[in-house]
Amino acid sequence: MRTVTAIVEQDSATNLYVGYVPGSPSAHSQGEMLDELHENLQEVIEMLLEDEPLIMLQCLTRN
Repeated sequence: MRTVTAIVEQDSATNLYVGYVPGSPSAHSQGEMLDELHENLQEVIEMLLEDEPLIMLQCLTRN
């Protein structure tokens, strides 16, 4: 299992939690609750690892 660090913020205009993985412009998501954001980010990262494994692994190993 790989550990990935994400930056999480709460948007004051929408009250949504938004998160992104530094170094990977495609790895970002949002959710109404932190649990939902976590699940969404997990799905995005898994899809990116399937679609663009070399690019994602390079991004994740830089962080």
